[in-house]
Amino acid sequence: MNSIFTLDTLIRENVKKLVPYSSARDEFSGSASVFLDANENPFDNGVNRYPDPLQNRLKKRITQIKGIAPTRMILGNGSDEIIDLLFRAFCEPGEDNVVICTPTYGMYEVAAGVNAIAIKEAPLEESFQPNVSLVEKLIDENSKMLFLCSPNNPTANLYDEDRIVELLQSFPGIVIVDEAYIDFAPGKSLLDKLDTYPNLVILQTLSKAWGMAGIRLGIGFASKEIVEVLNRIKPPYNVNCLTQEKALELLEEEAKYLNQVNEILRERDQLCEFLSGLFVVDRIYQTDSNFILVQFKNAKQAYQFLLNKGIIIRDRSKIEGLDNCVRISVGTKQENELLTKALLEYNSKF
Repeated sequence: MNSIFTLDTLIRENVKKLVPYSSARDEFSGSASVFLDANENPFDNGVNRYPDPLQNRLKKRITQIKGIAPTRMILGNGSDEIIDLLFRAFCEPGEDNVVICTPTYGMYEVAAGVNAIAIKEAPLEESFQPNVSLVEKLIDENSKMLFLCSPNNPTANLYDEDRIVELLQSFPGIVIVDEAYIDFAPGKSLLDKLDTYPNLVILQTLSKAWGMAGIRLGIGFASKEIVEVLNRIKPPYNVNCLTQEKALELLEEEAKYLNQVNEILRERDQLCEFLSGLFVVDRIYQTDSNFILVQFKNAKQAYQFLLNKGIIIRDRSKIEGLDNCVRISVGTKQENELLTKALLEYNSKF
């Protein structure tokens, strides 16, 4: 438990006073056959009605999978929308700051910039684990949020749970643990910590393991109180009806989801083994994700060679601490075979 966390002191004064927009669908509950309340086009084409603003059916299905009540859940247009909502709810522009552990997911910094919030950077240790003492030294009275991406992007590794718990206990504001890649590290989610730490917000997504990147659906799990604050300021219809229906359809395919996750993990391990035998590769970092961080002798050269073969990876070598590193997403068996064939050719030149 975090004894120094008080939610009320974190909420921006304008948000406390805000009267949320009340949509037609918020004011009606029950069943009806004629809807003349929302100024919609009455001619049915499948999308002429506004979507459920609180996505109740979809949240019920996610509850069945995740075991977290709908009242402790907020859905967004990708996790990026939820990140932005957190900034707008809890950080005063031009005054407050947030702490991030670099290198990490770039949208935290972008969202901070959009909302005029200062960033305090706590570089990860050489093992790519959070430096707890450094984070704690950076905290001041205006530090409202701490972002921890686990498994981390772009380093691919899980953070040690003990370190996250230590920060949950010591950080006076909200700690956001971004678990976008957690499906590739089974049993490592911190969802079971929500009851213990009222300052914990967990972000997950359907983009990665569930294969729904195209519909943009992010999930935030938190206390009922934090969810109520975020619901107060979110756009009324932020998750459209097509996204909700497609998510409900694909969430019924749990067996397919599990098979794909297992196949990705098998392919990932085989790819790591292959890369370890290449002269052009200096290091393969531990991965708990569906991608691998690899240090080449010459990252730019390797990237360009693969690009000329029509294979695109991500050059991360410009990021501090990731010299000559590239990020390789694990593809299908056929895609990975094309990658390994190209890398064998590249390796043979040295």
